[in-house]
Amino acid sequence: MSRYRLTNARLLRPEPKNDPSPQDLWIEDREIVAIVPSIQTFTDAPPIKLDLDGDWLSLGGMDLQINGALGLAFPEVTIDSGEKIIEINQFLWTQGVDAYCPTILTAAVSQIQTALAGFDTFKSQSNPRPNQATIAGIHLEGPFLNPAKRGAHPKEHILPLTIDNLKRVLGDYANLVKIITLAPEMAAETGAIEYLKSLGITVSLGHSLATAQQANHAFTSGATLVTHAFNAMPSLHHRTPGLLGSAIVNPNVTCGFIADGQHIAPLMIDILLRASDYDRGLFLVSDALSPLGLPDGHYPWDSRTIEVTHGTARLPDGTLSGTTLGLLVGVQNLMNWGLCDLEQAIAMATITPRIAIQADSNINTAQGRLLRWSKSQPGTWQQIIL
Repeated sequence: MSRYRLTNARLLRPEPKNDPSPQDLWIEDREIVAIVPSIQTFTDAPPIKLDLDGDWLSLGGMDLQINGALGLAFPEVTIDSGEKIIEINQFLWTQGVDAYCPTILTAAVSQIQTALAGFDTFKSQSNPRPNQATIAGIHLEGPFLNPAKRGAHPKEHILPLTIDNLKRVLGDYANLVKIITLAPEMAAETGAIEYLKSLGITVSLGHSLATAQQANHAFTSGATLVTHAFNAMPSLHHRTPGLLGSAIVNPNVTCGFIADGQHIAPLMIDILLRASDYDRGLFLVSDALSPLGLPDGHYPWDSRTIEVTHGTARLPDGTLSGTTLGLLVGVQNLMNWGLCDLEQAIAMATITPRIAIQADSNINTAQGRLLRWSKSQPGTWQQIIL
């Protein structure tokens, strides 16, 4: 039996909130069996394997909005995509991501069903493997969006928000879907959000022109997230606060945001962070597209082509369509821009996204590894294999 301890670590965990006092982690057979203050002495304490010297330890990241990687766009997944998904899971693990929600963008219902069937087949035939990110559930970003705020989503596949259309899109795979992004003002009838909540699906508002009143009604109905704050929605305005204003002041709503420096200017991120109480109201997403892990260049994207330059993807008409930067790059950017404390930045990539989908965010749940965040080089990390 392997038994040892990591000493002098500061821990990222929801309660007690980001404890700055040094802690020791006792490890047995790759599992954390005890967490005790470093200043305490125990006659039965295991030997020290590593002194963390006050660095933060966290779970790996959780990316709730990622559209593909290594050349595979998740809407193009089929029942034959298993080996590629394994390759992506291995790659994301090396990028510090423990779990993610493959995001299926607006497409024909038949294509969405094919992709869902592909992920369902993969999950049913694959056992959890070491050194691989796991799939936390599917994120359907569409097709129930406002055409005026569709961004790079194809207009021809956008659908009215009705329960019948939801049933068509979900098919037999409702239990596979963790999040759905929708525009609440596009509802052609009442009850859609309540129906999704009854299925255990987390509702996120986005690609929307919803007024503050419409957003508040959606939040009262059960929506709890906002998809890529500021993007594909009206910005904050002093007379028309809209969806984003309503979300920021609602303590039961958490907003995802992209910290690549292109989707939102750092100054506006600073405003968003302060208004939302940092990691209490926000989580980072990558919004990465299929060229994640590949060099800059031109790549196919549904029936169109995107050009990736310095990690930013755009359509030929200049429409911003995503990034090819990983989730934890957002942590590094927040630190480089001097917008928050290191522990807040880490929490927005590791703890808050887990809380947002009711996943376990306790560090004791670590699956074989933790991330060590350097206090001398904020934003840089390394794996610690348990």
